[in-house]
Amino acid sequence: MEMGNQHPSLSRLQEIQKEVKSVEPQVLGFSGLLDDKNYRRLERLLTRQLFEIDSVDTEGKGDLQQARKRAAQETERLLKELEQNATHPRRLEIHNIFQEAQALARDKIVPFYSGAGSVPDELEESLQDVVLRLTHVKTGGKVSLRKARHRALSRICAVQEMVEDCLRKQPSLPLSEDAHPSVAKVNAVMCTASKARGTVIALLMGVCSDETCRHLSCVLSGLVADLDALDVCGHPDIRNYRREVVEDINKLLKYLDLEEEADSTHAFDLGQNHSILKIETVLKRMREVRNEVLQAQSPAELYLSSKTELQGLIGQLDEVSLEKNPCIREARRRAVIEVQTLITYIDLREALEKRKTLQADEHPSHAAVWSVLGSLSEIQGEVLSFDGNRSDKNYIRLEELLTKQLLALDAVDPQGEERCKAARKQAVKLAQNILNYLDLKSDEWEY
Repeated sequence: MEMGNQHPSLSRLQEIQKEVKSVEPQVLGFSGLLDDKNYRRLERLLTRQLFEIDSVDTEGKGDLQQARKRAAQETERLLKELEQNATHPRRLEIHNIFQEAQALARDKIVPFYSGAGSVPDELEESLQDVVLRLTHVKTGGKVSLRKARHRALSRICAVQEMVEDCLRKQPSLPLSEDAHPSVAKVNAVMCTASKARGTVIALLMGVCSDETCRHLSCVLSGLVADLDALDVCGHPDIRNYRREVVEDINKLLKYLDLEEEADSTHAFDLGQNHSILKIETVLKRMREVRNEVLQAQSPAELYLSSKTELQGLIGQLDEVSLEKNPCIREARRRAVIEVQTLITYIDLREALEKRKTLQADEHPSHAAVWSVLGSLSEIQGEVLSFDGNRSDKNYIRLEELLTKQLLALDAVDPQGEERCKAARKQAVKLAQNILNYLDLKSDEWEY
Protein backbone atom coordinates (compact mmCIF):
# COMPACT_ATOMS: atom_id res chain seq x y z
CA MET A 1 0.00 0.00 0.00
CA GLU A 2 1.37 3.42 -0.91
CA MET A 3 2.24 5.84 1.89
CA GLY A 4 -0.55 8.21 0.77
CA ASN A 5 -3.18 5.52 1.47
CA GLN A 6 -1.76 4.41 4.84
CA HIS A 7 -3.30 5.27 8.16
CA PRO A 8 -1.44 8.24 9.75
CA SER A 9 -0.71 6.20 12.88
CA LEU A 10 0.91 3.43 10.81
CA SER A 11 2.97 5.97 8.91
CA ARG A 12 4.15 7.47 12.20
CA LEU A 13 5.13 4.03 13.55
CA GLN A 14 7.15 3.34 10.40
CA GLU A 15 8.97 6.66 10.80
CA ILE A 16 9.82 5.82 14.40
CA GLN A 17 11.01 2.32 13.44
CA LYS A 18 13.22 3.83 10.76
CA GLU A 19 14.84 6.11 13.35
CA VAL A 20 15.30 3.18 15.74
CA LYS A 21 16.82 1.08 12.95
CA SER A 22 19.36 3.81 12.20
CA VAL A 23 20.58 3.62 15.81
CA GLU A 24 20.95 -0.18 15.83
CA PRO A 25 24.57 -0.28 14.52
CA GLN A 26 25.62 2.09 17.31
CA VAL A 27 23.93 -0.11 19.91
CA LEU A 28 25.44 -3.35 18.58
CA GLY A 29 28.89 -1.76 18.43
CA PHE A 30 28.71 -0.01 21.80
CA SER A 31 31.79 -1.03 23.78
CA GLY A 32 31.60 1.22 26.82
CA LEU A 33 30.15 0.93 30.31
CA LEU A 34 27.01 2.16 32.05
CA ASP A 35 28.60 5.47 33.06
CA ASP A 36 29.75 6.37 29.53
CA LYS A 37 28.24 9.48 27.94
CA ASN A 38 27.46 7.55 24.77
CA TYR A 39 25.53 4.95 26.78
CA ARG A 40 23.34 7.63 28.34
CA ARG A 41 22.81 9.28 24.95
CA LEU A 42 21.68 6.04 23.29
CA GLU A 43 19.53 5.11 26.27
CA ARG A 44 17.76 8.49 26.21
CA LEU A 45 17.24 8.28 22.46
CA LEU A 46 15.68 4.80 22.58
CA THR A 47 13.59 5.62 25.64
CA ARG A 48 12.26 8.69 23.88
CA GLN A 49 11.30 6.53 20.90
CA LEU A 50 9.43 4.19 23.26
CA PHE A 51 7.41 7.15 24.54
CA GLU A 52 6.75 8.19 20.95
CA ILE A 53 5.52 4.69 20.11
CA ASP A 54 3.33 4.60 23.20
CA SER A 55 1.74 7.93 22.23
CA VAL A 56 0.60 6.68 18.82
CA ASP A 57 -3.19 6.39 18.77
CA THR A 58 -4.28 2.96 17.46
CA GLU A 59 -7.99 3.84 17.65
CA GLY A 60 -8.62 0.33 18.96
CA LYS A 61 -7.73 -1.25 15.60
CA GLY A 62 -6.06 -4.65 15.81
CA ASP A 63 -3.58 -4.15 12.98
CA LEU A 64 -2.38 -0.83 14.42
CA GLN A 65 -2.08 -2.33 17.89
CA GLN A 66 0.05 -5.17 16.50
CA ALA A 67 2.24 -2.71 14.58
CA ARG A 68 2.75 -0.60 17.72
CA LYS A 69 3.54 -3.72 19.75
CA ARG A 70 6.17 -4.84 17.22
CA ALA A 71 7.76 -1.37 17.17
CA ALA A 72 7.90 -1.31 20.97
CA GLN A 73 9.41 -4.81 21.14
CA GLU A 74 12.14 -3.89 18.66
CA THR A 75 13.04 -0.76 20.63
CA GLU A 76 13.02 -2.67 23.92
CA ARG A 77 15.28 -5.30 22.33
CA LEU A 78 17.85 -2.64 21.47
CA LEU A 79 17.63 -1.15 24.97
CA LYS A 80 18.28 -4.61 26.42
CA GLU A 81 21.16 -5.19 23.97
CA LEU A 82 22.69 -1.85 24.98
CA GLU A 83 22.54 -2.74 28.67
CA GLN A 84 23.93 -6.24 28.03
CA ASN A 85 26.87 -4.78 26.11
CA ALA A 86 27.70 -2.47 29.00
CA THR A 87 27.30 -5.12 31.72
CA HIS A 88 28.54 -8.25 29.95
CA PRO A 89 30.84 -10.27 32.28
CA ARG A 90 33.61 -10.25 29.67
CA ARG A 91 33.26 -6.48 29.27
CA LEU A 92 33.67 -6.08 33.02
CA GLU A 93 36.68 -8.42 32.90
CA ILE A 94 38.29 -6.20 30.24
CA HIS A 95 37.55 -3.15 32.38
CA ASN A 96 39.08 -4.71 35.52
CA ILE A 97 42.26 -5.71 33.70
CA PHE A 98 42.53 -2.26 32.13
CA GLN A 99 42.18 -0.71 35.59
CA GLU A 100 45.32 -2.60 36.63
CA ALA A 101 47.15 -1.02 33.69
CA GLN A 102 45.76 2.38 34.69
CA ALA A 103 47.20 1.93 38.19
CA LEU A 104 50.61 1.09 36.71
CA ALA A 105 50.48 4.18 34.49
CA ARG A 106 49.32 6.49 37.30
CA ASP A 107 51.69 5.21 40.00
CA LYS A 108 54.79 4.09 38.07
CA ILE A 109 55.01 5.56 34.56
CA VAL A 110 53.58 9.09 34.57
CA PRO A 111 55.60 10.14 37.67
CA PHE A 112 58.80 9.03 35.89
CA TYR A 113 58.15 11.36 32.94
CA SER A 114 57.39 14.12 35.41
CA GLY A 115 60.90 13.73 36.81
CA ALA A 116 59.98 11.74 39.91
CA GLY A 117 61.92 8.49 40.32
CA SER A 118 62.78 5.86 37.71
CA VAL A 119 60.95 3.15 35.80
CA PRO A 120 60.79 -0.01 37.99
CA ASP A 121 62.56 -3.07 36.61
CA GLU A 122 59.42 -5.21 36.88
CA LEU A 123 57.23 -2.72 34.96
CA GLU A 124 57.78 -4.32 31.55
CA GLU A 125 56.85 -7.72 32.95
CA SER A 126 53.72 -6.29 34.61
CA LEU A 127 52.58 -4.63 31.37
CA GLN A 128 53.20 -7.82 29.40
CA ASP A 129 51.15 -9.80 31.90
CA VAL A 130 48.24 -7.38 31.44
CA VAL A 131 48.52 -7.62 27.64
CA LEU A 132 48.48 -11.43 27.73
CA ARG A 133 45.44 -11.56 30.00
CA LEU A 134 43.55 -9.10 27.81
CA THR A 135 44.49 -11.07 24.69
CA HIS A 136 42.99 -14.23 26.19
CA VAL A 137 39.65 -12.62 27.05
CA LYS A 138 37.03 -14.50 25.05
CA THR A 139 34.69 -12.28 23.04
CA GLY A 140 32.58 -14.97 21.38
CA GLY A 141 32.76 -12.95 18.18
CA LYS A 142 30.64 -10.21 19.79
CA VAL A 143 31.44 -6.88 18.10
CA SER A 144 31.16 -4.79 21.28
CA LEU A 145 33.56 -7.05 23.19
CA ARG A 146 36.07 -7.23 20.33
CA LYS A 147 35.95 -3.45 20.10
CA ALA A 148 36.48 -3.03 23.86
CA ARG A 149 39.35 -5.52 23.89
CA HIS A 150 41.02 -3.84 20.92
CA ARG A 151 40.67 -0.41 22.49
CA ALA A 152 42.28 -1.54 25.75
CA LEU A 153 45.03 -3.50 24.02
CA SER A 154 45.95 -0.74 21.58
CA ARG A 155 46.44 1.75 24.41
CA ILE A 156 48.41 -0.57 26.68
CA CYS A 157 50.62 -1.69 23.77
CA ALA A 158 51.29 1.97 22.91
CA VAL A 159 52.36 2.62 26.51
CA GLN A 160 54.44 -0.56 26.45
CA GLU A 161 56.17 0.63 23.29
CA MET A 162 56.94 4.05 24.79
CA VAL A 163 58.36 2.48 27.95
CA GLU A 164 60.53 0.10 25.91
CA ASP A 165 61.83 3.00 23.79
CA CYS A 166 62.68 4.88 26.96
CA LEU A 167 64.56 1.95 28.48
CA ARG A 168 66.40 0.79 25.37
CA LYS A 169 66.83 3.82 23.11
CA GLN A 170 69.85 6.03 23.61
CA PRO A 171 68.39 9.48 24.37
CA SER A 172 69.35 12.38 22.13
CA LEU A 173 71.68 14.78 23.90
CA PRO A 174 71.00 18.52 23.43
CA LEU A 175 73.51 20.25 21.17
CA SER A 176 75.47 23.25 22.35
CA GLU A 177 73.52 26.43 21.73
CA ASP A 178 76.74 28.09 20.62
CA ALA A 179 76.73 25.98 17.45
CA HIS A 180 73.80 27.81 15.83
CA PRO A 181 70.97 30.16 16.91
CA SER A 182 68.37 27.53 15.98
CA VAL A 183 69.75 24.98 18.45
CA ALA A 184 68.15 26.74 21.44
CA LYS A 185 64.72 26.36 19.85
CA VAL A 186 65.28 22.67 19.01
CA ASN A 187 66.49 22.00 22.57
CA ALA A 188 63.42 23.69 24.03
CA VAL A 189 61.09 21.69 21.79
CA MET A 190 62.86 18.44 22.71
CA CYS A 191 62.36 19.14 26.42
CA THR A 192 58.69 19.95 25.85
CA ALA A 193 58.20 16.76 23.80
CA SER A 194 59.92 14.68 26.47
CA LYS A 195 57.55 15.98 29.16
CA ALA A 196 54.60 15.44 26.81
CA ARG A 197 55.26 11.68 26.79
CA GLY A 198 53.92 11.37 30.31
CA THR A 199 50.82 13.37 29.34
CA VAL A 200 50.25 11.16 26.27
CA ILE A 201 50.46 8.05 28.44
CA ALA A 202 48.09 9.58 30.99
CA LEU A 203 45.59 10.45 28.24
CA LEU A 204 45.75 7.01 26.64
CA MET A 205 45.21 5.31 29.99
CA GLY A 206 42.46 7.68 31.09
CA VAL A 207 44.29 9.01 34.16
CA CYS A 208 44.55 12.65 33.02
CA SER A 209 41.74 15.11 33.69
CA ASP A 210 43.37 18.44 32.82
CA GLU A 211 44.27 17.77 29.17
CA THR A 212 42.62 16.43 26.00
CA CYS A 213 43.97 14.47 23.05
CA ARG A 214 42.81 17.13 20.62
CA HIS A 215 44.48 20.01 22.47
CA LEU A 216 47.76 18.15 22.99
CA SER A 217 47.75 17.09 19.34
CA CYS A 218 47.43 20.75 18.30
CA VAL A 219 50.29 21.72 20.64
CA LEU A 220 52.60 19.01 19.28
CA SER A 221 51.69 19.82 15.66
CA GLY A 222 52.57 23.43 16.40
CA LEU A 223 55.99 22.35 17.70
CA VAL A 224 56.62 20.42 14.48
CA ALA A 225 55.66 23.50 12.46
CA ASP A 226 58.07 25.63 14.51
CA LEU A 227 60.89 23.18 13.84
CA ASP A 228 60.11 23.03 10.14
CA ALA A 229 60.37 26.83 9.99
CA LEU A 230 63.95 26.84 11.30
CA ASP A 231 66.69 27.59 8.79
CA VAL A 232 69.47 25.06 9.34
CA CYS A 233 70.88 24.93 5.80
CA GLY A 234 74.54 24.01 5.71
CA HIS A 235 74.42 22.40 9.16
CA PRO A 236 73.82 18.64 8.65
CA ASP A 237 74.36 17.82 12.35
CA ILE A 238 71.70 20.30 13.43
CA ARG A 239 69.38 19.14 10.65
CA ASN A 240 69.75 15.51 11.80
CA TYR A 241 69.13 16.58 15.39
CA ARG A 242 65.97 18.41 14.35
CA ARG A 243 64.82 15.39 12.33
CA GLU A 244 65.17 13.11 15.39
CA VAL A 245 63.07 15.47 17.51
CA VAL A 246 60.41 15.71 14.77
CA GLU A 247 60.27 11.90 14.52
CA ASP A 248 59.76 11.63 18.29
CA ILE A 249 56.90 14.14 18.16
CA ASN A 250 55.29 12.36 15.19
CA LYS A 251 55.30 9.14 17.22
CA LEU A 252 53.43 10.89 20.01
CA LEU A 253 50.91 12.23 17.46
CA LYS A 254 50.42 8.69 16.16
CA TYR A 255 49.60 7.47 19.68
CA LEU A 256 47.08 10.30 20.14
CA ASP A 257 45.34 9.16 16.95
CA LEU A 258 44.34 5.94 18.74
CA GLU A 259 41.27 7.72 20.12
CA GLU A 260 39.86 8.21 16.64
CA GLU A 261 40.91 4.72 15.56
CA ALA A 262 38.69 3.24 18.29
CA ASP A 263 35.62 4.13 16.23
CA SER A 264 36.94 2.43 13.08
CA THR A 265 35.35 -0.95 12.39
CA HIS A 266 38.47 -2.06 10.54
CA ALA A 267 40.70 -1.50 13.56
CA PHE A 268 39.24 -4.26 15.73
CA ASP A 269 37.83 -6.56 13.03
CA LEU A 270 40.73 -8.85 12.14
CA GLY A 271 38.62 -11.08 9.92
CA GLN A 272 40.03 -9.46 6.78
CA ASN A 273 43.50 -8.74 8.18
CA HIS A 274 46.24 -9.93 5.80
CA SER A 275 48.20 -11.71 8.55
CA ILE A 276 45.10 -13.45 9.90
CA LEU A 277 44.08 -14.53 6.39
CA LYS A 278 47.55 -16.04 5.90
CA ILE A 279 47.27 -17.90 9.22
CA GLU A 280 43.82 -19.20 8.24
CA THR A 281 45.18 -20.41 4.89
CA VAL A 282 47.91 -22.35 6.70
CA LEU A 283 45.41 -23.85 9.13
CA LYS A 284 43.11 -24.89 6.31
CA ARG A 285 45.92 -26.78 4.60
CA MET A 286 47.04 -28.28 7.93
CA ARG A 287 43.53 -29.66 8.48
CA GLU A 288 43.53 -31.17 5.00
CA VAL A 289 46.86 -32.91 5.71
CA ARG A 290 45.54 -34.05 9.10
CA ASN A 291 42.46 -35.60 7.54
CA GLU A 292 44.55 -37.33 4.88
CA VAL A 293 46.81 -38.87 7.54
CA LEU A 294 44.01 -39.89 9.90
CA GLN A 295 41.76 -41.36 7.20
CA ALA A 296 44.40 -43.07 5.01
CA GLN A 297 44.33 -46.87 4.93
CA SER A 298 48.14 -46.93 4.68
CA PRO A 299 49.14 -43.74 6.52
CA ALA A 300 52.80 -44.78 6.74
CA GLU A 301 53.16 -43.94 3.04
CA LEU A 302 52.14 -40.34 3.76
CA TYR A 303 54.32 -39.70 6.81
CA LEU A 304 57.43 -38.34 5.06
CA SER A 305 55.65 -36.11 2.55
CA SER A 306 53.20 -34.88 5.22
CA LYS A 307 55.96 -33.92 7.64
CA THR A 308 57.85 -32.09 4.92
CA GLU A 309 54.77 -30.08 4.01
CA LEU A 310 53.96 -29.35 7.65
CA GLN A 311 57.48 -28.04 8.24
CA GLY A 312 56.92 -25.75 5.28
CA LEU A 313 53.69 -24.51 6.88
CA ILE A 314 55.58 -23.61 10.05
CA GLY A 315 57.99 -21.64 7.87
CA GLN A 316 55.03 -19.74 6.42
CA LEU A 317 53.77 -18.95 9.91
CA ASP A 318 57.20 -17.63 10.89
CA GLU A 319 56.90 -15.12 8.04
CA VAL A 320 53.52 -13.77 9.23
CA SER A 321 53.70 -10.10 10.19
CA LEU A 322 52.49 -9.56 13.76
CA GLU A 323 51.86 -5.84 13.17
CA LYS A 324 52.53 -5.29 16.89
CA ASN A 325 49.10 -6.83 17.53
CA PRO A 326 48.88 -9.26 20.49
CA CYS A 327 45.81 -10.97 19.00
CA ILE A 328 47.66 -11.74 15.76
CA ARG A 329 50.60 -12.99 17.83
CA GLU A 330 48.29 -15.28 19.81
CA ALA A 331 46.60 -16.52 16.62
CA ARG A 332 49.99 -17.39 15.15
CA ARG A 333 51.13 -19.10 18.36
CA ARG A 334 48.05 -21.30 18.33
CA ALA A 335 48.49 -22.12 14.66
CA VAL A 336 52.10 -23.17 15.27
CA ILE A 337 50.94 -25.46 18.11
CA GLU A 338 48.32 -26.98 15.79
CA VAL A 339 50.93 -27.81 13.15
CA GLN A 340 53.57 -29.00 15.62
CA THR A 341 51.05 -31.30 17.34
CA LEU A 342 50.31 -33.02 14.04
CA ILE A 343 54.05 -33.42 13.38
CA THR A 344 54.45 -34.96 16.86
CA TYR A 345 51.61 -37.37 16.13
CA ILE A 346 53.25 -38.49 12.88
CA ASP A 347 56.63 -38.89 14.62
CA LEU A 348 55.06 -41.11 17.27
CA ARG A 349 53.22 -43.21 14.69
CA GLU A 350 56.47 -43.69 12.79
CA ALA A 351 58.28 -44.74 15.98
CA LEU A 352 55.54 -47.24 16.82
CA GLU A 353 55.62 -48.70 13.29
CA LYS A 354 59.41 -49.02 13.46
CA ARG A 355 59.24 -50.74 16.84
CA LYS A 356 57.04 -53.50 15.39
CA THR A 357 59.95 -54.60 13.19
CA LEU A 358 62.33 -54.91 16.16
CA GLN A 359 62.41 -58.29 17.96
CA ALA A 360 65.11 -57.43 20.52
CA ASP A 361 64.49 -58.17 24.21
CA GLU A 362 63.77 -55.12 26.33
CA HIS A 363 63.28 -54.23 29.96
CA PRO A 364 59.66 -54.81 31.17
CA SER A 365 59.42 -51.19 32.35
CA HIS A 366 60.50 -49.94 28.95
CA ALA A 367 57.87 -52.15 27.29
CA ALA A 368 55.26 -50.73 29.68
CA VAL A 369 56.16 -47.18 28.63
CA TRP A 370 55.83 -48.12 24.95
CA SER A 371 52.44 -49.67 25.67
CA VAL A 372 51.27 -46.35 27.12
CA LEU A 373 52.74 -44.51 24.12
CA GLY A 374 50.66 -46.70 21.85
CA SER A 375 47.53 -45.74 23.77
CA LEU A 376 48.54 -42.07 23.72
CA SER A 377 48.92 -42.23 19.94
CA GLU A 378 45.34 -43.46 19.57
CA ILE A 379 44.04 -40.80 21.94
CA GLN A 380 46.05 -38.07 20.20
CA GLY A 381 44.42 -39.02 16.91
CA GLU A 382 41.01 -38.44 18.50
CA VAL A 383 42.16 -35.15 20.04
CA LEU A 384 43.36 -33.95 16.64
CA SER A 385 39.87 -34.58 15.27
CA PHE A 386 38.07 -33.09 18.28
CA ASP A 387 36.00 -29.99 17.51
CA GLY A 388 33.95 -28.98 20.52
CA ASN A 389 34.05 -27.23 23.88
CA ARG A 390 34.72 -28.25 27.45
CA SER A 391 31.11 -29.09 28.17
CA ASP A 392 31.08 -31.83 25.50
CA LYS A 393 30.96 -35.42 26.74
CA ASN A 394 33.74 -36.30 24.31
CA TYR A 395 36.02 -33.67 25.88
CA ILE A 396 35.44 -35.13 29.33
CA ARG A 397 36.06 -38.65 28.00
CA LEU A 398 39.34 -37.66 26.30
CA GLU A 399 40.50 -35.79 29.40
CA GLU A 400 39.82 -38.86 31.55
CA LEU A 401 41.66 -41.15 29.11
CA LEU A 402 44.72 -38.90 29.15
CA THR A 403 44.65 -38.70 32.94
CA LYS A 404 44.56 -42.51 33.12
CA GLN A 405 47.62 -42.71 30.88
CA LEU A 406 49.47 -40.30 33.15
CA LEU A 407 48.58 -42.48 36.12
CA ALA A 408 49.75 -45.55 34.21
CA LEU A 409 53.10 -43.88 33.54
CA ASP A 410 53.37 -42.88 37.19
CA ALA A 411 52.94 -46.56 38.12
CA VAL A 412 55.85 -47.65 35.88
CA ASP A 413 58.91 -48.56 37.98
CA PRO A 414 62.08 -47.96 35.91
CA GLN A 415 64.05 -50.04 38.48
CA GLY A 416 67.09 -47.83 38.09
CA GLU A 417 67.22 -48.12 34.30
CA GLU A 418 68.25 -44.70 32.96
CA ARG A 419 66.81 -45.51 29.54
CA CYS A 420 63.45 -46.31 31.12
CA LYS A 421 63.54 -43.13 33.20
CA ALA A 422 64.17 -41.00 30.09
CA ALA A 423 61.44 -42.79 28.12
CA ARG A 424 58.91 -42.37 30.93
CA LYS A 425 59.80 -38.69 31.28
CA GLN A 426 59.25 -38.11 27.54
CA ALA A 427 55.96 -40.02 27.65
CA VAL A 428 54.71 -37.92 30.57
CA LYS A 429 55.66 -34.75 28.70
CA LEU A 430 53.79 -35.98 25.60
CA ALA A 431 50.65 -36.78 27.62
CA GLN A 432 50.71 -33.34 29.24
CA ASN A 433 51.21 -31.68 25.85
CA ILE A 434 48.19 -33.55 24.45
CA LEU A 435 46.14 -32.42 27.46
CA ASN A 436 47.25 -28.81 26.92
CA TYR A 437 46.41 -29.09 23.23
CA LEU A 438 42.95 -30.43 24.07
CA ASP A 439 42.42 -27.43 26.36
CA LEU A 440 43.61 -25.05 23.64
CA LYS A 441 41.23 -26.55 21.08
CA SER A 442 38.27 -26.29 23.43
CA ASP A 443 38.73 -22.86 25.04
CA GLU A 444 36.69 -21.08 22.34
CA TRP A 445 39.21 -18.24 21.90
CA GLU A 446 39.02 -16.18 18.72
CA TYR A 447 40.85 -13.16 17.42
